[in-house]
Amino acid sequence: MGTIVTMGEIMLRFKSPGNERFFQSPILEATFGGGESNVAAALSLLGKSTAFVTALPKNPIGDGAITSLRARGVDTSRILRQGERVGTYYLETGANQRPSAVVYDRANSSIATAKATDFNWDIVFNNATWFHITGITPAISANGAELSLIAVKEAKKRGITVSCDLNFRKKLWQYGKTAPEIMNEITKYVDVAIANEEDCQMCLGIESEADVTKAELGLERYKDISNKVLAQFPNLKKIAITMRESHSADHNTWSAILNNRTDFFVSNKYEIRNIIDRVGGGDSFAAGLIYGLTTYTENDEKALNFAVATSCLKHSIPGDVALVTEAEVLNLLKGDGSGRVQR
Repeated sequence: MGTIVTMGEIMLRFKSPGNERFFQSPILEATFGGGESNVAAALSLLGKSTAFVTALPKNPIGDGAITSLRARGVDTSRILRQGERVGTYYLETGANQRPSAVVYDRANSSIATAKATDFNWDIVFNNATWFHITGITPAISANGAELSLIAVKEAKKRGITVSCDLNFRKKLWQYGKTAPEIMNEITKYVDVAIANEEDCQMCLGIESEADVTKAELGLERYKDISNKVLAQFPNLKKIAITMRESHSADHNTWSAILNNRTDFFVSNKYEIRNIIDRVGGGDSFAAGLIYGLTTYTENDEKALNFAVATSCLKHSIPGDVALVTEAEVLNLLKGDGSGRVQR
């Protein structure tokens, strides 16, 4: 197995302490995170060779972002040092019936202003066997959309497997294009799609009767929507759709399905109470799925369950990244979810 390459934006994350409201106390916790960088870091911690591609300014904040990636074993040699700023986001963690809140400050960040011609694609894809993007970078700017489309085309030219987490972000699509206009074109070059039911509707224009506010989710609806996506995109080999049943801000159930055109798999379901941090939960699922599909190459069901277990554990960890090992995920898959102290 060669290198798993991800491309997107790593941001400076500012979070109010615990479950406090913004500026309830004069403190914000500063860490780094972002969809595609989270996937690279989690995969590296699971034991895969990873590289992250982005653009960051030549200043101490850009340096800090790179240091955070290197600390988790991610190859940062393909990152461009250019542009004016690191994108940021602000997180307030909800509790009970109060939802979490995210405020973005990403306009004119280094990756949002980067052009596809800034990248040497032979360097980007050196020794790469898998390439992962999300629907977030195409949402931040017209440049980001063009960069993402050219990146997947360049990956396919080289015979690299491409995955995309559709990741619809309503607050980001502000530059005149709609998500379906961009994402329908990008998805034509994708082998493995990752989504939730809202992503399928808002990014691809594929209607679903699923109601994300309801606790009971019908599997037939997920089979139907996954079949519709596969029918619309004959290039897709498989699609995984996550199923989050949100009872409150800190009580969810978590599972997923995978449709590979031949079989329809349903994962284990986890009851997750007292959630510590659900931001990055989808990224940890994507990382776990890529890990599973590249490790258990003949067993999509095992790959799916590995992904859901990885993400379940992430909900217990503060920060964007799933700081978990393969052994911890396998223990949960064996049924060891008691949380007892390991001595």
